[in-house]
Amino acid sequence: MAAVKEVQETAVVKLGALLDAGEGAFVTLVAGETRLATHRTVLAARSPVFQAMFQHDTLEASSGHVVITDVEGPVMRELLDYMYTLQAPQLPDMALKLLTAADKYGVSGLKAVCEEQVTAQLAVENAAATAVLAVRHSCPNLTAATVAFIRAHNFQVMATQGWADAMRSQPEDLIEVSRLLADPSAETRSLSEEERARRLRQAATVGAVEKLRALLAAGVDVGAGDEEMLTSLHCAAKEGHVQAVRCLLDGGAQVDTRSNLQNTPLHLAAWKGRVAVVRVLLASSADPNARNTFGKTPLHRAALHGRAEAAAALLDTGADRSARDSDGKSPLELARQNNHQELIEMLT
Repeated sequence: MAAVKEVQETAVVKLGALLDAGEGAFVTLVAGETRLATHRTVLAARSPVFQAMFQHDTLEASSGHVVITDVEGPVMRELLDYMYTLQAPQLPDMALKLLTAADKYGVSGLKAVCEEQVTAQLAVENAAATAVLAVRHSCPNLTAATVAFIRAHNFQVMATQGWADAMRSQPEDLIEVSRLLADPSAETRSLSEEERARRLRQAATVGAVEKLRALLAAGVDVGAGDEEMLTSLHCAAKEGHVQAVRCLLDGGAQVDTRSNLQNTPLHLAAWKGRVAVVRVLLASSADPNARNTFGKTPLHRAALHGRAEAAAALLDTGADRSARDSDGKSPLELARQNNHQELIEMLT
């Protein structure tokens, strides 16, 4: 999805610039038997490699004739098509070669899309070639996917002809793949900070404690939030994963960390009625009277949604039953509003 977003947000070259460029605007790319007439403006706008080529006194810049020696004609044609349209081709058989070309010419949006396509095609027979390509072309997500795939298939990949071929032709890259296989934390460290944090939140959401421990051991930022500033602790608390919550708190998570709406993990646990998590957070000194953007405390949220057990735990640790939110309503009034009888009796 990140790749798609990048493609969508990339500025489109104004076609008027092509008309204004005048003489010298055209460039011929020669890849094998394929000759492609294109615009210098488009190449420079889409590729930092072509941009540098045309900015300096090179033979290609003066002649308008560029010979491509290491990219096949059909692949170059698809790369060029992307530069003009920003539409990634759906050509699974060409994805590996197109990824290599996109990396060479710095076309990051296409490279990311190709990584996704190649990942979707992983199989025992092609995993070795894919892994060394991912390492060679600095594709952290694809590298992580192939390493995980090899582990998941009980290292069957190492018995394939592809692995033997990689040992002969790309030993340095294969050594790096082997290092990643032997050191799970190295695999995590190879990912971007954003991806590592996303995986931490994902593990927290499903309560994968061992995965959380591995990610935290690899130095992932436990306080990193998503677009709503929800952290891994928010995710674990919301879903009621007690051991995950404890793991994250032990790993340095701030118990009263705030989302963009100023909700703490305790707000979310109270809202969802995650009683065990509410108790763990309170025992770790979570503020029972923290207020979110709407002035609501965790007790307000428990009362609003009929979470009697969570409300009782909050009251036992000093939650203010008389607190009023931004609309001037107390937890009791919210309970009455929604006819939560047990809470009405508790808060009266």
